[in-house]
Amino acid sequence: MRECSRLSRRAVLGLTAAALPLSTATSAAAATVVGGERLVRAGVQVRGATGLPEKLTARSWLVADCESGEVLASFNAHRRLAPASTLKMLFADTVLKRFDRTERYRVTDADLADIPAGSSLVGIRPGLTYTVEQLWQGVFLRSGNDAVHVLSHMNGGIAKTVAEMQAKAADLQALDTHVVSPDGFDHKGQLSSAYDLTLFARHGLKDPDFRAYCGTRTADFPAGGKKTFQIQNTDRLLTGAWGLKTYHGLIGVKNGYTSHAGNTFTGAATRGGRTLLVTVMHPEAGGNAVYEHTAALLDWGFTHGRSAQPVGLLVEPLSAGGASATPVPARKTVRAAAGAPGPVSGGGSGARIAEGAAGALALLGAGAWTLRRRRARTAGATAGEAAETGRGRRRRR
Repeated sequence: MRECSRLSRRAVLGLTAAALPLSTATSAAAATVVGGERLVRAGVQVRGATGLPEKLTARSWLVADCESGEVLASFNAHRRLAPASTLKMLFADTVLKRFDRTERYRVTDADLADIPAGSSLVGIRPGLTYTVEQLWQGVFLRSGNDAVHVLSHMNGGIAKTVAEMQAKAADLQALDTHVVSPDGFDHKGQLSSAYDLTLFARHGLKDPDFRAYCGTRTADFPAGGKKTFQIQNTDRLLTGAWGLKTYHGLIGVKNGYTSHAGNTFTGAATRGGRTLLVTVMHPEAGGNAVYEHTAALLDWGFTHGRSAQPVGLLVEPLSAGGASATPVPARKTVRAAAGAPGPVSGGGSGARIAEGAAGALALLGAGAWTLRRRRARTAGATAGEAAETGRGRRRRR
């Protein structure tokens, strides 16, 4: 099994391939988007390969090679949407190594006092003692917001953890992400993107503990005294629940659901020595659609995707020597292309002509802004030399 690894020469080649101009008029906006200019364009982005799944209704999706970081295909990759519990991947990226998995912690009432009403819970009880490993099983398997809040309080509190998650997102160059709570629950302004969620998954899978937790199907959880109860992973492609077949080679990663975000999912699978990452956000249908979309995109990546030329790149963390990427200039102007949250437009990913036009206009505006800025800098320099478990009770996670 090939692990996710840092890039060298291939990273440079991937970015070069990604930086293809929309046209002469918008070439000034090229190379100003994290991961490559094509990833900010509205609509499907793919080169050199055919056979993409039909009837994909998600508002955003992305397929990438885990090792090279090459983005093989995408749809509205930088569109900012509510992430639901897929944001817990960033929480794990930030907090997982703070505590030894064998460390024990006695939960207090205060640790559970600030959990949002309607949250998905693993069933943590004040007064009981849990190992750190059990708390992380609650996070990954049951998407338990109670487990997230206990770990956050162990880490110094919710506010401190949120600030550290935001700093971690910045280090990973996940510039579409704004963290409001560590659990991914619906909060105004809590946003991420298919691109950023894929960055979180790729980074996390390099850690053996992260990889083990997200691939665990069942675990025994403390119920008090010597009693336990079994918890099952809510990732239906991993467990084969709710009428789905288990996906061959799946190794994780994280699903999510809230009434506002709908369904979100980032999955990783390995076949023939190759690991692919797929993120799907907000398909129009609920239920199994997010998993079906993911499985179809993974299938495409393992077959037709072998001939795909990269349309972008998953960048490396700044702390790991990654080159600093520059966010889109005039962010508010380009949000039409990057995808500000809004109502779901009709039709699948192949039928959003109006959205594509809006994206093109936004990029034209960004290009003009960049040219004016460059001219102003040049003039100034001359004169002075001088950016789930989704069923049953439909708990939100």
